[in-house]
Amino acid sequence: MEAIEQLQEIYVLHKVGLHEPKVCIDWAIERLQLDQEENDLDIILLAAATKREEVLPLTRAVLEKYCNLSTLDEQLIIGKHIVELYQKYLSKSETIKSLDCKFTRLCNDLGYPNWLVMLSRNCEYATDIPAFQECFEQEFEYIASLWSFVSSFQEFEEKYSREVSNQHDLKRF
Repeated sequence: MEAIEQLQEIYVLHKVGLHEPKVCIDWAIERLQLDQEENDLDIILLAAATKREEVLPLTRAVLEKYCNLSTLDEQLIIGKHIVELYQKYLSKSETIKSLDCKFTRLCNDLGYPNWLVMLSRNCEYATDIPAFQECFEQEFEYIASLWSFVSSFQEFEEKYSREVSNQHDLKRF
């Protein structure tokens, strides 16, 4: 199936609250308009979904049909999304305040992964304490640069250093 990688990304980001259900539905509608799945019933049902609660299980059904969900590298997808968020932050289409909500949600949904904790913390602090903006930006750049050059979560883990993240804190005198 064409565009299955796109649906994998949409699914993961919807699951952690970074995409609205409409994105999954729009994907299914586009697939039907291109008529490349021969009226796949799961895609039809997803395109016709009207309730928020329907979208995730229907999307999952499509993915299970066309790919192996157990090999889906969710953290890689989220990491690549963080690279996009970093670019948006640099272009000023994302702010510390808007990112704070996203990082807090990600931390909660992912169970506070070691690599995301300092970024989320610094972002939260930077919303109220201007001195933390530089710490946040250093950590954001570090995390985004790592994710931009890896092709798996395992590769990211090999490169990530908590000691480097710990340096992105206010300096104590």
